[in-house]
Amino acid sequence: MLVGRLRRVPEDSESAASRSAQRHVQDWRALLAIYAITALIESTGVSQVFAFLPLRLHEIGLPDAEVASFTGVFTALTFVFGIFLVPFWGVWADKYSRRAIIVRSALVEMVVFAGVALAREPWQLAAALLLTGLQLGNTGVMLAALRDVSPTDRIGTVSAAFGATGPVGFALGPILGGLMVDGLHLPLTSVFWLGAVLSAVAVVLLMTLSREVRPATVPIGRSLDLAISAVRSAVSDAQVRRLFLIFGVAILGSLMARPYLPILVQRLIGSGPGLASAIGLVVGTAGLVGALASPGAGPLGDRLGLRPVLVGTLLMGGISVAVMPLAPSVALLAAIAVVFAAANAGVQAMVFALVAVETPPERRSATLNLVLLPLYVAGIIGPSLAAGFATLTRGVGAIYPIAGTTMIVTAVVLAGLLRRQAGRDTGQPSGPRSPAS
Repeated sequence: MLVGRLRRVPEDSESAASRSAQRHVQDWRALLAIYAITALIESTGVSQVFAFLPLRLHEIGLPDAEVASFTGVFTALTFVFGIFLVPFWGVWADKYSRRAIIVRSALVEMVVFAGVALAREPWQLAAALLLTGLQLGNTGVMLAALRDVSPTDRIGTVSAAFGATGPVGFALGPILGGLMVDGLHLPLTSVFWLGAVLSAVAVVLLMTLSREVRPATVPIGRSLDLAISAVRSAVSDAQVRRLFLIFGVAILGSLMARPYLPILVQRLIGSGPGLASAIGLVVGTAGLVGALASPGAGPLGDRLGLRPVLVGTLLMGGISVAVMPLAPSVALLAAIAVVFAAANAGVQAMVFALVAVETPPERRSATLNLVLLPLYVAGIIGPSLAAGFATLTRGVGAIYPIAGTTMIVTAVVLAGLLRRQAGRDTGQPSGPRSPAS
């Protein structure tokens, strides 16, 4: 029995009449500009929260000995609500209003950033970060709307241009925060207030200049049934489950270590002037390189094979993150963080490409919409485990070798699976190999 139905226009008219009508709703270049600004504001503010969370915890009175463990726990809080709502945002957007779902995200992020700035006690900061889960789920909706209004021969360009805004924001946020604190001598809370004000600007921009873009295919049925159907469809394939597991374990190692980079920087230069700028240098530079490296991983995977490149990037990421605590200077730590960011970008690019290549067409859309589900799971487990290790070892040094080992073991296991697959293939008639092999 079907759990949901789709109201569909005839196939022969969908690509012509429907897409043409959508273009009259809003010019694709204007919508791209509006969504790019929105995504840039969001990623800039979120990156500032992650980069300066340890400093904010210290500022509200948390003892130095507890900052490391609370950093892990509070980072995990940002994913708690989001994991349950992942399947629903796309369903609600298509059933009711894409514009409303996107505006909702900007409104919530405004509240989150203001809450981080206003917090005077750890529980108040925790409450603000919990709301981050209600902020997620707008990227796929914006991409879907852009696809519907963009000319067919511009979809690739539009997707690439929009996709670059998030990584650029994650690189820009810590650098801008460092300049505000150390260059302009503003209080740390001003960084989060700026994020709140810019988010309010995004709300106004979306409400006044963007238009509703309805999908050609509108879901009919209960939202819960449609969301369950999407999840069931995405994970019914054993290969997809394996890819989700690989991605989850890989990102687990990354999310164990990444929240503690500011603490490593502080351990090197102390808590005096220049700390915020040094954090911006390490975290922001790494984020920028990750943004630049991600597109380059695609051609490399096409040439060498997606799985071999995935193994290589996992190994590179694991080794680089494991040695981070050994860096004797901020400059060297930044260099290692750049290598790690490039490797991590390659891992994500290869996983996304493998899902797109190996998922059957009838399940591809639902699977790609849910591909970040492992991120949310790892976002809860990884920082929570790291918080436990920080408490047991009374420091963050041990977290990095553990995180690196997690990634390296994943690479070794994946390489072993590839060798066994190659052994089975030798007994079969030769034929063209998939680029994903």
